[in-house]
Amino acid sequence: QVQLVESGGGLVQAGGSLRLSCVASGRTFSSYAMGWFRQAPGKEREFVASITWSGGHTYYRVSVKGRFTISRDNAKNTVYLQMNSLKPEDTAVYYCAAREVPATDLSIASSANDYDYWGQGTQVTVSS
Repeated sequence: QVQLVESGGGLVQAGGSLRLSCVASGRTFSSYAMGWFRQAPGKEREFVASITWSGGHTYYRVSVKGRFTISRDNAKNTVYLQMNSLKPEDTAVYYCAAREVPATDLSIASSANDYDYWGQGTQVTVSS
């Protein structure tokens, strides 16, 4: 079992930046591939970015590629989402998620169903 706690959300003007953090506790962090998802009011939860347990591979939804960067620090049990050039359509609650993988697994998962653990979410609001 792993517990996830996100932070770093807030209100920012369009074109601004935010960095989200997600701290994991409870199990060996490097056993987990990590992902970020978001959910806007009235919409389904959608994939944003994911990273393998080693940090060697990343994957992004098309609309954030080139603006967002996912990274992780296994020594700090933390995954980050650096968000630049934010747009009003990025407004949502952002969730981090974890899925336990063997060391040989370098696959990328973009479906919420692939993830076993979720944080409580952090609100990101981008004003125009």
